[in-house]
Amino acid sequence: MRKFLASSIIVIIALLYSSIVVVSEGTRGIMLRFGKVHRDSDDKVVVYNPGLHFKIPFIDNIKILDARIRTLDGQADRFVTVEKKDLLVDSYVKWKISDFGRFYTATGGGDYTQASNLLRRKVSDRLRSEIGSRTIKDIVSGTRGELMEGAKKALNTGQDSTAELGIEVVDVRVKQINLPDEVSSSIYQRMRAERDAVAREHRSQGKEKAAFIQADVDRKVTLILATANKTAQELRGSGESAAAKLYSDAFANEPEFYSFLRSMKAYEASFAGSENMMILKPDSDFFQFMQRPVK
Repeated sequence: MRKFLASSIIVIIALLYSSIVVVSEGTRGIMLRFGKVHRDSDDKVVVYNPGLHFKIPFIDNIKILDARIRTLDGQADRFVTVEKKDLLVDSYVKWKISDFGRFYTATGGGDYTQASNLLRRKVSDRLRSEIGSRTIKDIVSGTRGELMEGAKKALNTGQDSTAELGIEVVDVRVKQINLPDEVSSSIYQRMRAERDAVAREHRSQGKEKAAFIQADVDRKVTLILATANKTAQELRGSGESAAAKLYSDAFANEPEFYSFLRSMKAYEASFAGSENMMILKPDSDFFQFMQRPVK
């Protein structure tokens, strides 16, 4: 009897324990009865909020789902703009479960991996549509905010929205926009060619200006030198004229001294060489200052 009572108590405790379910903070629970989502009389899925709840053992099972905002962050994908230009766009999505029953059914029993794959395809299609209607300039610097807001709105309320997955998109963000390597290389080469052409044009203009400046400087130097030579010639001529006048006035006042000085210079020139020979009469006028003293 005691064994039966003890066994009964253990069974009751086990049943009570298995009938208690604790839903943690940040999660929600849905009831599965015989493996199917349990609904109330209004055909609505019953969602269990955080707290202590009870279920029928061996019949009911509560599936715990994360109610917090989650992040879907993948690798950069290639998109085509309205100009038929390729872009590599790296983005992420913030999402949360809005309909727990639908989410459980659409994702094969609340499989988050499958949910991420389904959501990723929808986000990619939406971004492809948004980017395909804009130019590179609009996406990079113009209407990026409109692009993200439009993608978010379409994902939540569009024809192929995420509501069919029981998911609400909280935010769509574009982290980075790059050009593919082959396009980047082509653009870089084109930009380099353009810069080289501009540099050559600037160098050509610089050489042209340098030639003009050099020619102007040469002209000014030639003009300055010609003016200086002219002034020098005028000054030299004026000086020589003044000197000649002074010599003329001086020699006019002392003709004998002038004659003596001329004779001395002639003697000096005549006797400069050691082999010079002169044949003259002793009473020649050339030796007049050697024959008599100067008065």
